[in-house]
Amino acid sequence: MARRAGKNIRKARQMVGPQVYRLADAVEILKKAHFAKFDETVELAVNLGVDPKHSDQMVRGTVVLPAGLGKLVRVLVIAGGEKIREAQEAGADFVGGEDLVQKIQEGWTDFDAVIATPDMMKSVGRLGKVLGPRGLMPNPKTGTVTFDVARAVQEMKAGKVEFRVEKAGIVHAPIGKLSFDATKLVANAQALLAAIVKAKPAAAKGKYIKKITLSSTMGPGIPIDPVEAEAAVAAAA
Repeated sequence: MARRAGKNIRKARQMVGPQVYRLADAVEILKKAHFAKFDETVELAVNLGVDPKHSDQMVRGTVVLPAGLGKLVRVLVIAGGEKIREAQEAGADFVGGEDLVQKIQEGWTDFDAVIATPDMMKSVGRLGKVLGPRGLMPNPKTGTVTFDVARAVQEMKAGKVEFRVEKAGIVHAPIGKLSFDATKLVANAQALLAAIVKAKPAAAKGKYIKKITLSSTMGPGIPIDPVEAEAAVAAAA
């Protein structure tokens, strides 16, 4: 037997009508529906008209959210030589070379993002089984394999988000905390949507943005008007 939703959850769901909403209106509903005793994470789920089983329809990218994510991001940099100093000056929390590789192999994972210089990727490659499942493996496509470590660290600290379409053709990504001002959440959502549209693969046919849903950790899912994606692109231009 399916478990009945709690009173607070049912009440929150009742605030959402059958129509699609503008981002600004959806954010206000989420704030009014808030009942949890913690600062919930707000997330966008975007259903795309792609088939990720085909490599030419993969959607992946990064975006620096203008209002950040509202959390401390612990950045680890694997580098050598002068790049170690650059990473430290840029604010990296952990910096090292083979010593950090060895530490991670032994099970240490108290960090949120990993950046590596290209010359260290042979060593970093040994960490695939540890970093891969956590979505932390450095990749040139997301700017986490680079010699410009200072910029990479600063972007991570500022709220850089990586997004990738899942098997079902959906992109899930956080856009901040429910305590953010509504205008900041809207700006972050628009930045993410613009980045997803920009990442549209040439092989994608038909309707690309099929459905957008805004939700919080404990809050209801609110359907967003797909036209908001077009508006986000226009605003970013």
